Amino acid sequence: MRPTALPRLESAGQDGWLIRLFDAIDEANMAWLLALMRDCETALGDSLVDMVPSYTTLLVVFDPERIAPADVRHQLWQVLAALRPDHQQADAPVRELPTWYDPGVGPELDALAEQAGMTRDEVVECHAGTTYQVYALGFAPGFAFMGSVDERLVMPRLSTPRKRVPAGSVGVAGQQTAAYPVASPGGWNLIGRTAAVLFDRRREGFSLLQVGDRVRFVPVTQTRFERSGGDITPVREA
Repeated sequence: MRPTALPRLESAGQDGWLIRLFDAIDEANMAWLLALMRDCETALGDSLVDMVPSYTTLLVVFDPERIAPADVRHQLWQVLAALRPDHQQADAPVRELPTWYDPGVGPELDALAEQAGMTRDEVVECHAGTTYQVYALGFAPGFAFMGSVDERLVMPRLSTPRKRVPAGSVGVAGQQTAAYPVASPGGWNLIGRTAAVLFDRRREGFSLLQVGDRVRFVPVTQTRFERSGGDITPVREA
C-alpha cells in the first residue's frame, strides 16, 4: 500500500532535496525507497550527482549548474505521484558473511546472552538465523546499517564507545546489526568478527554491501575464520 503520510520535500541546501517518505522504520519501506531511487535517477539523468538513502528518507543531490532547484522539486513531485514499490529485491540472492562468534572478538556476546536469558549458542543461532536488509550506508566507508535483529537481541549502544574497533567486527545496537568495514571508533555491542572484505577501493562501488541487499551471517569455526584471512586478535578495551 502507499505510504499513509503525505511525502514531504525538505530543502537540503542549494543542491539538494530531502524526500521524507516515512516517519518510522519498517522493513516494508525498502521497496518504496528502492523504487524512488530508480525513478529519481531516470527523471534527473545527468543532473543527478548523488542519492543517499536511509531508513525513512532519500537525499537527492543535483548539479545546480545543470538544473534549477525549483525544477528538481517539480520533477520529484512528479516522481512521487507515480511511485510504486519495487518488490524485485525480495527475490535477490542473499549475501553471506562468514562470522566467527567468540568472546575474544565479541566481548559483549556473553553479556547479550545474559540479558536475553539465552546461552551463547542460542544467541549465535538467533543472530545468524535472521536474513537482514541493508537500509543505509554511512558512518564509515562501506558501513552497512542492517535490520532488524530479533527483539531478544536488542541492546543499546555502549555508554562509552571504544577508541578502536577492529575491521570485520560484528555488532548489535538497538534493532540494528552491522560489521565494521575498517578499524574505527565505535560503540556497538560486539559479538563476533567476519573475514569478509567489506570495503575495497579496487572493487567497483567499493562497498561489498549496497542498500537493498539481503544479508545473512554464517557461523564458522576459528580455523575456517583464520584460513579465510580473519584476524583473531582480541578486542582491546582501552
